[in-house]
Amino acid sequence: MGDIKASASDSSMYVLLIEGKIAEFNQRKAAGETPELQNSDFRGADLRNMDAQGVDFTKAYFRGADLRGLDLRQSDLHGASLAQAHISGAFFPEELNAH
Repeated sequence: MGDIKASASDSSMYVLLIEGKIAEFNQRKAAGETPELQNSDFRGADLRNMDAQGVDFTKAYFRGADLRGLDLRQSDLHGASLAQAHISGAFFPEELNAH
């Protein structure tokens, strides 16, 4: 986890996701607030129903996170770790390599 930083821990949008307040996150995002989620640690977080459209998850850590049903096709996942994440029914960007 050397590259993972707690930079997003100061972001109120990040805190909403970690606390499971997905509806409030989605409302604030729809109102134009931009989530700063690069390098974020989502270990074990339940992110189902999150509006991930256009979110930058560069180098985010999703170990054991619940991403089921998310549409991540327009999200930036460069360098993200998806080890042991729950991904059933999730859509990923075409360029995401399954190796």
